[in-house]
Amino acid sequence: MNAPRGIRVDLQHVADLVAPKARLLDVGCGDGALLAYLKLFKQVDGRGLELSMAKVRAAVSQGLPVIQGNLETDLADYPNGAFDFVVLSQTLQATHNPRTVLEELLRIGKRAIVSFPNFGHWRVRLSLLFGGRMPVTELLANPWFDTPNIHLCTISDFIELARSMNILIEQSYALDEMGRRLGYEATAGRANLGAQQALFVLTRA
Repeated sequence: MNAPRGIRVDLQHVADLVAPKARLLDVGCGDGALLAYLKLFKQVDGRGLELSMAKVRAAVSQGLPVIQGNLETDLADYPNGAFDFVVLSQTLQATHNPRTVLEELLRIGKRAIVSFPNFGHWRVRLSLLFGGRMPVTELLANPWFDTPNIHLCTISDFIELARSMNILIEQSYALDEMGRRLGYEATAGRANLGAQQALFVLTRA
């Protein structure tokens, strides 16, 4: 396998959270950039699930164990507790049943690392308030009629959902548009207004 390219800043935070030699499933893994990084630098026993066949081929060409599949149906095929970590990066908002997806992540993994764009950010609010139209930003780059995002939420929405599902938030990062950490956690009150994306480490309470 060739040496992996540099990974996105937010994915570097994910990589830092993963223990060496852990068993990991990257759901919606794209071309396998995170898996390749973790394999090289942390000797992680990683697997990937990806909807796009073109991206699956790109990952497999690097020698990565990635299969084509739909997370909303295929996570059910994995046994309970099969992984130490399950990663879902920037994908939850594109699922039809986010609650069911979270349940599955924490069924098959001891911990889930989940990130998503924050629809409560102040720029999004101003766009709706003064423009009266659905916002287009770096993280929400598609117009409303051509977006894969069907369940946009705010950080506060997600925290409330986790609470209602008896999910424990072990760690949280408030991130800017580039994925850089801000000076407070995503569970802080100001994160819902000031963070453009958030990253959570979840486990069962």
